[in-house]
Amino acid sequence: MSLSRRQVTLAALAAVPLRPGRRKDRTLYIAGDSTAAQKYSTETPETGWGMALPFFLRREVEVANQAVNGRSSKSFVDEGRLDAILAAIRPGDLLLVQFAHNDEKTADPTRYTEPWTTYQDYLRMYIDGARSRGARPLLATPVERRRFDVDGNALPTHGDYPAAMRALAQEERVALLDIEALSLALWQRLGVEETKVYFNWTDTEQDNTHFNPPGAIAVARLVARELPRTRVLAPRDVVRLHEDIPTSWITWPEASDASDV
Repeated sequence: MSLSRRQVTLAALAAVPLRPGRRKDRTLYIAGDSTAAQKYSTETPETGWGMALPFFLRREVEVANQAVNGRSSKSFVDEGRLDAILAAIRPGDLLLVQFAHNDEKTADPTRYTEPWTTYQDYLRMYIDGARSRGARPLLATPVERRRFDVDGNALPTHGDYPAAMRALAQEERVALLDIEALSLALWQRLGVEETKVYFNWTDTEQDNTHFNPPGAIAVARLVARELPRTRVLAPRDVVRLHEDIPTSWITWPEASDASDV
């Protein structure tokens, strides 16, 4: 069944947490793809890094993870998902934007963007939308896949997209979380075999893109470390950066109708 943009927008709005009574100090919204997205009970052990980010933030900073599997910077906008975030976001909130995995799919015109033109154009929609509502936009380069050459060197897989995002962040004076560079360095440090512990490798699947709980926690830690470094949050807003996070803290809820859109 195909859904109209209005139906998708209404469903996405339903997934944005309401704010009854006294609100938290601020909310950090995540707009992104499956590497960050909330996963559900049918998808275990696959885990988006956005599921682990709250473990590293004070309770006063709420995380509203609106990342969705399979979306690009373009399709997220075209489906009305950015509109849903902008309808809920408030002055002082944060909008963290991480796309590229699906922007790279040249054979799919509903998702593909070209790094130096349409990709930057769509990212500007997130930047301008957040700023128009008094919120602060953040750009995060895409987390790297697990790929090594025969000599054990971790390889970049995102082409010009990270460079295009870095250039746009500088042009627009937007805080940049360079998760692509940080994750690539982490995979290099861990090596070919150890990185399997962080990705969604099971008895039936060898997934070098998506994470399991240890991987999601590791990437969320990279994101959390960048937030005070880029002065997006104060150091006091970030917690447990040097502590082990139990994987048992990760939970996979049952999927709701809204999450299935």
